[in-house]
Amino acid sequence: MKNFRSMSYPYMGWILAMIVAPMLLIVLYAFTKDGNEVISFRFTLENFSRFITDSVFMEVLGRSLYIALITTVICVVVGYPIAYIIANMTERGNLIMILLITMPTWINMLVRTYAWMGILQDEGIFNAILSFLGIGPVSLLHTDFAVILGMVYNFIPFMILQIHTSLAKMDTSLLDAANDLGADRVQQFLRVTLPLSLPGVISGITLVFLPAVSSFFIPKLLGGGQFVLVGNIIETQFLTTGDWNFGSAISLIMAVIIMLSMWLAHKVDAEPASAGRE
Repeated sequence: MKNFRSMSYPYMGWILAMIVAPMLLIVLYAFTKDGNEVISFRFTLENFSRFITDSVFMEVLGRSLYIALITTVICVVVGYPIAYIIANMTERGNLIMILLITMPTWINMLVRTYAWMGILQDEGIFNAILSFLGIGPVSLLHTDFAVILGMVYNFIPFMILQIHTSLAKMDTSLLDAANDLGADRVQQFLRVTLPLSLPGVISGITLVFLPAVSSFFIPKLLGGGQFVLVGNIIETQFLTTGDWNFGSAISLIMAVIIMLSMWLAHKVDAEPASAGRE
């Protein structure tokens, strides 16, 4: 036991230095205000009230939540059938498909987003195909469609992998029992497969919604700077205007929203499990 504790000390030190300390600094900046030369450690809620009372910032927050929600819904709708098909493949086919899905994640997300800029631009591959079909060029870059497409592309592997894990661990004998009781394929899916895969769906929703709501470089690149989300405002406050107090307050607000989302996801995930035990 002593050896185990001593081995955990480096990890605890890393967590304190890289996670706890930065979060404490964000809290400190969020509840303070800059003086002329130094930070005034005077408690204030001005940074939060500035964000909440400004209709422009609240509109950006609403747009960020909306885009993250749309991205999550699309990832569920598209990702679940893919995960279901992969889970029902042979072991060899399963491994190949999982490899194909995870391979793009080996490349930096920024590079992948830049690739989509080339694909969606007016002289890009997508418009070249449309022109060949006689449809003509369509302006796709710097639109809501481009931003959502970029987010779905970057985050859907997390959804597929989480759902696939739940489906792969499912006890197939339950499907045989449902079949023996006269359930057709639709009933088997709705009453057995879907409920048992819900933990994977909830985990996938968490892994997609949380980074989507705070993403900043995807809307910046594919939105062309005209599509502003909360992540872009935080980036601007820290790197451009230098208002770390306001940027920290927004970051703290987003952290609270993210923690509430995780709590709701955990609660929804726990309810089916408790109902099953009863």
